Amino acid sequence: MPDSPIPEQPTIDVDQLRSAFQATRRDLLAERVPQGYWVGCLSSSALSTATATSALALVQRHTNDVARRETCRQLVQKAVDWLAACQNEDGGWGDSDKSFSNISTTMLVRAAFRLAEAEEHHAQRIARAEEYIESQGGIPGLRRRYGRDKTFAVPILTNYALAGLVPWQEVSALPFEAACLPHGLFRFLRLPVVSYAIPALVAVGQARFFHRKPRNPITFMLRRLSITRSLRTLRRMQPTSGGFLEAAPLTSFVVMSLAGTGRVDHPVVGQGLKFLVNSVREDGSWPIDTNLATWNTTLAVNALSAASGRVGALDCLDWLLECQHDRPHPLSHAAPGGWGWTDRSGAVPDVDDTSGALLALSTLHGSSSRDKHVAIESSATAGVRWLLDLQNADGGWPTFCRGWGTLPFDRSGADLTAHAMRALHVWRNVAGTDRVEKAVRRGLGYLVDQQRGDGSWVALWFGNQHRGDDENPVYGTARVLLAFRDLAKLDHPSAERGLAWIVANRCDEGGWGAPGHGPASVEETAVAVEALLAESGNPALQQVLHEGLQWLIEAVHGGRYRETAPIGFYFARLWYHERLYPLSFTVAALGQAVRQLASYANADQPDED
Repeated sequence: MPDSPIPEQPTIDVDQLRSAFQATRRDLLAERVPQGYWVGCLSSSALSTATATSALALVQRHTNDVARRETCRQLVQKAVDWLAACQNEDGGWGDSDKSFSNISTTMLVRAAFRLAEAEEHHAQRIARAEEYIESQGGIPGLRRRYGRDKTFAVPILTNYALAGLVPWQEVSALPFEAACLPHGLFRFLRLPVVSYAIPALVAVGQARFFHRKPRNPITFMLRRLSITRSLRTLRRMQPTSGGFLEAAPLTSFVVMSLAGTGRVDHPVVGQGLKFLVNSVREDGSWPIDTNLATWNTTLAVNALSAASGRVGALDCLDWLLECQHDRPHPLSHAAPGGWGWTDRSGAVPDVDDTSGALLALSTLHGSSSRDKHVAIESSATAGVRWLLDLQNADGGWPTFCRGWGTLPFDRSGADLTAHAMRALHVWRNVAGTDRVEKAVRRGLGYLVDQQRGDGSWVALWFGNQHRGDDENPVYGTARVLLAFRDLAKLDHPSAERGLAWIVANRCDEGGWGAPGHGPASVEETAVAVEALLAESGNPALQQVLHEGLQWLIEAVHGGRYRETAPIGFYFARLWYHERLYPLSFTVAALGQAVRQLASYANADQPDED
């Protein structure tokens, strides 16, 4: 940190800090479901609701099953009413109720109104939506939004074509025949979609083939011969819940594509329809995913341990152990040993959730009875090996699959890498210290290389809609700094530059968000404070740290600490907010403060139930 005069340091009211921590801790514990873990609640999504509406409308149009047709009709009507009520003032729709309008979601809603035969009743809304779409550049604007990544642009245009809003020649052909090849070859094929979108590659690709055949006779014959086999691959990938990735958008794109080609009675459509019917909310909307139960549980466990390093007797241990995948995954072909974001069958093992689970198991290990230690250590050993095997050649960690580095969300990420390094470090003795240390050194090199010139790091799975680039350097930098903290490397020049960036990039009100562009959020302020607490003894950081803590304390006592911000990115940069994020992040930050700044005499007291 630069040498400069240090002003008189503010002090934190220890009683207020203690009171705020205890209040948030009680609230977080109260959010457990009866089985002892945390589920949370994802925001309803206009994007999910629009795609589900289109899928259901196409099933309703093509099915001969009277009961199925009536079920679809009722759900479509309720969904259309929900969508109509959440149009933004500019005529567009955003991904969540707190999201700015974007061309992708607005085009999907526009298609849903057409397929639902609701245009006449909502003519004024549709006219405003079309004006918004044109203001964003229309179809060329949609393509610019995603660049060469066709993961989402092609399904959107397929939805548009199924609604008769664009000719099929505007929809790029997808090589669905690639799904017939061994999965191990996928990363070498430079596919135009990300690793987790193979179901869309198959279904959307077949819809395009059905409606507009290729002129090349060899391509035509290859794809025609691949239809049945690629559909078998799709069927094997479908989880028992019916929801691909537990996500309404991906499942809906598959259902609408097959239904739109007359295959409404195919088993994939039936299972996908079951998922959509079972996951709709009372108000007629769908969330972006069923839930983030595993992720929320590990966030909560790790947050609750912040004040004392342990959590006491929690009932979630056996559940968390059961969430570990014990066989190769049918979609990503991931090896056993990882965790996904939910306990539902559509989850896919990934680096962030596996890292969070390993950190939580480390905490639970210290709080559990001795007869649980063998099970925890066995689970951790498998998880550590899973992480080690996924490290990319660049030293970083990707989300799902090693070696898929050509498209966004398949490449290594700074936040993922930092999380993996922390998990490996805490369990370094279970899988060979030398191998872990080598992996961590390579990860550190990746983080140093990825640090931006201003000292920040950018997160792969979190954003800030108030920034023109949608990026979230607050979350990314804070999470990376925790890795430097755990590795006792806060004196590293990169860590010092990262801390300096956090200090210099506050909002005017003292919290963190997008300075000069948008308000501070509870989530971003909490993660920034937690990062600064890693250097709580540094006099140069004291004023900013104390002001950030005071911001959080006032948010708690003022009742604002449960306010969510749409900082989450889902697949293909789809925004969401999660009810438990501000609470879990705040408990983690205040707990660290209680432990480090307040010398809280009762920090090691037994946990409250």
